[in-house]
Amino acid sequence: MKRHIGVQALLGTAMVLAMCVVGNALAGAQAPVAIDSARITINGTSNIHAYTASTTTVHVTRAQLAGALEGSDFWAYALKPGGLDAFEVTIPAATLTSPREGLDANMHKALQVTEHPDIVFRLLRFEPRTGPAGALRGIGVLKIAGVRREVALDITTERKHASLCVRGQVQLLMTDFGITPPVAMLGMLKTDPKVTVTFETVLAIPLT
Repeated sequence: MKRHIGVQALLGTAMVLAMCVVGNALAGAQAPVAIDSARITINGTSNIHAYTASTTTVHVTRAQLAGALEGSDFWAYALKPGGLDAFEVTIPAATLTSPREGLDANMHKALQVTEHPDIVFRLLRFEPRTGPAGALRGIGVLKIAGVRREVALDITTERKHASLCVRGQVQLLMTDFGITPPVAMLGMLKTDPKVTVTFETVLAIPLT
């Protein structure tokens, strides 16, 4: 059976990426980390209309720093290349929703939420990149509906006192995850296989 609304599937995937990178780093540190806010959005187009889907639910399932925290600057240590030894983030696929009527059911079916309830992102490493201050590239493995692919996303980080704001976006192809772009209305509606995933999250170390 062909998997439809691959767009949404991808959205979950990429969304995980950014949040994972930040959230995991925090969890593995010597201080607790909380997600003040988070939103991951996927945007796609067809020859008839554009569509969008999003979620605010992200869970850090694994996080570990590469070594003992050096000094008191937790954020600087966690986000530097080699600062994280391991981290993994999951997003419940069923939490992805769209304001367009009838889209959620097709999206969840395409994501196989019963057989594969979570979209998972496992960070492999950070790489430096040119750009504004706080620019990084996260390389990791993204799993959607049971299909794993290595992905790279560009992010920017902004320090706000004890909090860290992380923003970014990544473009994905449904076909890279074995998803056939949806066709409807007897072939009159054709979905572009490319989708754009954007994310923004604010992480904080709670005061004790």
